[in-house]
Amino acid sequence: MQLNKLVEFHKALGDLTRIRIIALLQHGPLHGQAIAGKLGLKPPTITHHIAKLRDVGLIKERREKNTIYFSLNTKILESSSAAINSVGKGTANEMNVTAEERESIIKNFFTADGKLKNFPAQRKKKLVVLAYMIKGLKFGTVYHEREMNEYLKQYYDDYATLRRELIMCQFMYRENNQYELNPEELWWLS
Repeated sequence: MQLNKLVEFHKALGDLTRIRIIALLQHGPLHGQAIAGKLGLKPPTITHHIAKLRDVGLIKERREKNTIYFSLNTKILESSSAAINSVGKGTANEMNVTAEERESIIKNFFTADGKLKNFPAQRKKKLVVLAYMIKGLKFGTVYHEREMNEYLKQYYDDYATLRRELIMCQFMYRENNQYELNPEELWWLS
């Protein structure tokens, strides 16, 4: 998870009314009028807070005729809540990869001219290969998808697989076809 997303998630929870809405929705879906009634607030206030929770993915909506029912996205709540515990813990040492192993993996999977022979299936090797390939990218720089494709083509023809793996293994964050490196602390958390 990108650190910005983690911050936005926790900002959304930084309001007593939103915490109360989450507590209500843990018991099941409710419509806005019901939430307003249970909390003793006006519907526009509930609409405002629901929008903030929806923006970070905590609220799902289901329409029945003219009524919108809100429910809690527990999967997002659990993963986002757990993500704060992972910040700063993910390192290469956690993967138990020695410098010798890293060099051996790189030597076995890359040709002399730097092309990837084949993409490893084993997680530890995959992470070492991905970390090696992104060394030429700069932290804080936003790369457009076309730029990423060109960069990754120098290593492997199937650049789409590499892009997907970089996202899935938390090396990069993607939004609106733009890519950005995550801090190294997040890299090994897939």
